[in-house]
Amino acid sequence: MDDRKMRILAAVVDEYIITGEPVGSKAIMKYVGASSATIRNEMAELEKQGYLEQPHTSAGRIPTYNGYRLYVDQLITTNPLSEEEKELLDGMIPKDEYSEEGIVKRATTALAELTQTATFVSSESPQFSVISKVEVIPTGKRLYVLLLIASDGKIKNRTCRVEIDLTKENLDYLSEFLRENLEGVPINLLSEEMLSKLETALGTYLLTLSPLIRGVFDMTRELKQHEVNVEGVGNLLSCREIDQGDIISFMDHRNDIRNLLDTSFSGIHVLFSDEDDSFVIGNSSIISSGFSKNGQVAGHLGLIGPMRINYKKVIPYVEYFAEKITELLSSDDENNEGKESEDK
Repeated sequence: MDDRKMRILAAVVDEYIITGEPVGSKAIMKYVGASSATIRNEMAELEKQGYLEQPHTSAGRIPTYNGYRLYVDQLITTNPLSEEEKELLDGMIPKDEYSEEGIVKRATTALAELTQTATFVSSESPQFSVISKVEVIPTGKRLYVLLLIASDGKIKNRTCRVEIDLTKENLDYLSEFLRENLEGVPINLLSEEMLSKLETALGTYLLTLSPLIRGVFDMTRELKQHEVNVEGVGNLLSCREIDQGDIISFMDHRNDIRNLLDTSFSGIHVLFSDEDDSFVIGNSSIISSGFSKNGQVAGHLGLIGPMRINYKKVIPYVEYFAEKITELLSSDDENNEGKESEDK
């Protein structure tokens, strides 16, 4: 397309985002130095090319999915946040919040408040995360709590029942077995094959202790899965452009969004509902960005809103919060390492 058509398309999208009404040629004249008749002809060409559509004959035009895609990929220019805005956003994630979960949750909640959309975070266990400690704690007759602590700070616990009473000798053997075979092992290396080898290594203790070993492996599978948390669902429910049934369906299957994020590249990623049938919220867009910890991908932060969302305004927010999470997670690790060095 020539430059004028591109400017007209950008103007139509900008106007439609502001008003929510079909855009006529007269509204575009303030953006483009051309007559109303010339703009009408150009808009008709854009419609033939699939970038605009006309709801009914006498109305102006609105962007199609293809129009939004071209707009986001080539036409949009976001304004950098001012120092005052950055200070405001920094204040929404208090510096005294040290836990990884707390930092991410604060950022997700703040993003939902600022953008009036639903926001989500998909966290994953970093590739370098290893098992730091595994404990088996008796809690009742033939009932035990398994406690697993990972090096990235994540903790899992599970109640497990066995078929026979375990003696002190059994528990001492199991504790030593877990320490020798699992502590220090990268979580991503734990597999069914490794589980089978460990069960074989139990020898005469196989029938007695195997349920507990399997319980530990079940917890590691949970650690390897991405955890998806959603904030601000009420913002979507109040949006007239999105079907409430779609939102309810999404909440029932929100973990499916992980499949859309796994392939996202570094930086801002925009996905429209028309591009993937697995995303159940129609007429919507997902804007996400990855965040890191110690140079490793730790998760994705993003928002879900109507396709007619102010991309120029919300993209800088998503970008900044993702960068802020990365900064806080990394500085938190540096502080912990410094404290450990002082203790030594």
